Amino acid sequence: MNLLLDTHIWLWNSLEPWKITSEVNQAFADPQNELFLSPVSIWELETLLEKKRVFLEEETEVWIEKSKTDLMLREAAFSWAVADELRSTILGHRDPADRFLVATAKAYSLTLVTADTRLMQRIPGLNVLANR
Repeated sequence: MNLLLDTHIWLWNSLEPWKITSEVNQAFADPQNELFLSPVSIWELETLLEKKRVFLEEETEVWIEKSKTDLMLREAAFSWAVADELRSTILGHRDPADRFLVATAKAYSLTLVTADTRLMQRIPGLNVLANR
């Protein structure tokens, strides 16, 4: 299974690992699963750091590189296919990062790993691994 990490799941994995369920931990540990991260999540991290809602023990670039290596993350790049998918990705809330992540998951046929109940609702074409 190819998994796209929602930003909070990516951050929790390192900063608050007790929030990750055993089901999600098992999915992360399964060597048949590949883990993906959107550049939008890095942008969201930067935003959270600016707002002082997240604190890192080391330089941001170092932390991100370690995370990419530790989780063997692959990039789910913003592409023409994602941009095209955005046209039909309308959510019931206005979080632009969520819209990008949903469009990315749909464009690349990835399963979104999230604890966001708004994204766990039935969204056509979106597969979700719920962290609950």
